Amino acid sequence: MRKTLQAVLGYGLALLLALPALAVEIPDTIEEAVVSSDSVAPLLVANRSIIVFRAVLLGETPEVRAARARAAINDVLQVGGELQVTLQPVRNSYLVLLDGRRAFMVTPKDVDPLQQDTVEQAAETAAGKLRQVVDETRESRNLSFMLKAIGYSVLATLIFVGLIRLIYFLRAKVLQVLPAVMQQKAEELRLGGAQVIDSRQLYPMVSRVLNLLRWLVMLLLAYEWLSFVLSRFPYTRPWGESLNTYLVDVASYLLESIVSAIPGLGVAIAIFFIARWVSSFSKRLLTRVAVPNSSVSWLNNETLPPTMRLTALAIWLFALAMAYPYLPGAGTEAFKGLSVLIGLMISLGASSVVGQAASGLILTYTHTLRPGEYVRIGDYEGTVTEMGMFTTRIRTGLGEVLTLPNSMITSSVTKNYSRAVQGMGYVVDTVVTIGYDTPWRQVEAMLIEAARRTQGIVAEPAPQVFQTALSDYYPEYRLVAQAILSQPRPRALLLSALHANIQDVFNEYGVQIMSPHYIMDPQHAKVVPEDQLYAAPARREGEV
Repeated sequence: MRKTLQAVLGYGLALLLALPALAVEIPDTIEEAVVSSDSVAPLLVANRSIIVFRAVLLGETPEVRAARARAAINDVLQVGGELQVTLQPVRNSYLVLLDGRRAFMVTPKDVDPLQQDTVEQAAETAAGKLRQVVDETRESRNLSFMLKAIGYSVLATLIFVGLIRLIYFLRAKVLQVLPAVMQQKAEELRLGGAQVIDSRQLYPMVSRVLNLLRWLVMLLLAYEWLSFVLSRFPYTRPWGESLNTYLVDVASYLLESIVSAIPGLGVAIAIFFIARWVSSFSKRLLTRVAVPNSSVSWLNNETLPPTMRLTALAIWLFALAMAYPYLPGAGTEAFKGLSVLIGLMISLGASSVVGQAASGLILTYTHTLRPGEYVRIGDYEGTVTEMGMFTTRIRTGLGEVLTLPNSMITSSVTKNYSRAVQGMGYVVDTVVTIGYDTPWRQVEAMLIEAARRTQGIVAEPAPQVFQTALSDYYPEYRLVAQAILSQPRPRALLLSALHANIQDVFNEYGVQIMSPHYIMDPQHAKVVPEDQLYAAPARREGEV
């Protein structure tokens, strides 16, 4: 019953079109018969898209309308001849006629809402594409035209093959002369007398780049050859045109992207130059402020380099944050995702690095250590050779170079032997324990004599001896002296020489270096007789 009703409506519509005088009588029936559809159906004839149906007309879905129009057009094309494509308005719709026969109808609901065209414009566009199909059908039946198309295709193929052979020929020639040219340029490029680039390592990279360039050119030639050959024949011409259109669209997109990125890139470059000028100005300003006797006590020759680096880092980070929105591609999802990934990696992996850097700044600005000072950090002792942002290096008395994390230094007790001296140098100290039966004045005199004999220990300030403890069996003597900082001998060698001189001096005066321990009380009291209070080399006050 429904098919019968559709057929009756179809014949009624044909009668309406054949009798324009009656068109005024039934306009509302057509408008009520056109409704929107959720599906769309393109009308394809000879691989060319004529129009996309979007409305249900007289109960026919877009798919049915496309199939009916395709069958009607193909029937007329089979007849051949000088076919004319015309338009006939029907109320607010347009009927497309092929050789006076109904091909299809364009209704207002068939218009693409994205194009914002009128029904008349959409119908004219569809009629133009249909005329192109008619012309291409006529060309496909023209033997002369097809022979010319085949000839052009063969010629294009020969040119394509010739260009491919030319590319291989040029590649072989370039690879022949490339090693000699690279060797010559590599020898000319020197820095401080040393060759910067090794041509043997550079050649594989340049060869791969040339191969990549060769394949890109060959693919582009193949793409152009295929699009040209497909465009020669009427049936495949839409495919060739789509290839050309895609290539043009890609080139246009790239060109538009480059042009649209130029203003933002210009702003980013301007920010870069401004940051460079501000960084240079800040360096000059800090250099002028870091002068002796300046009111800025924390800025001196030691803190100037890290302060300049921190200032430059802050300026460049601020410049990067300002220039980020203007960078090409900054608004893309890929760029945003990469930024989030980098930030996450830094936040997870840089916590210890930031801690080390903070410790290095603390050491620098609190003047805990200075290069050249002799220090003891925990169980490690040596001369500070280098202070970095993350680590500090010291050279031990045995010539070993230790790299200590700055966080370990700030969390340990640091003993600085160089801060307790007058002028340039460091403190040398050693401890001996001698029994109570040896006069303390003699022990002190012998220790000072041993220090005087040791090369590298200065006379001013004079060495001193301190009795640091009175134990049950012996007193404890600590010899403290100052060594010359510029002396090339390590502290371990200096201490070794001092200990050797102490043994020699004690042997000369017949005093044994021993820490006595008792099992029972001695027969006589272990005291020094009065006549031995100033035993040699000790002297009474006022004696020369």
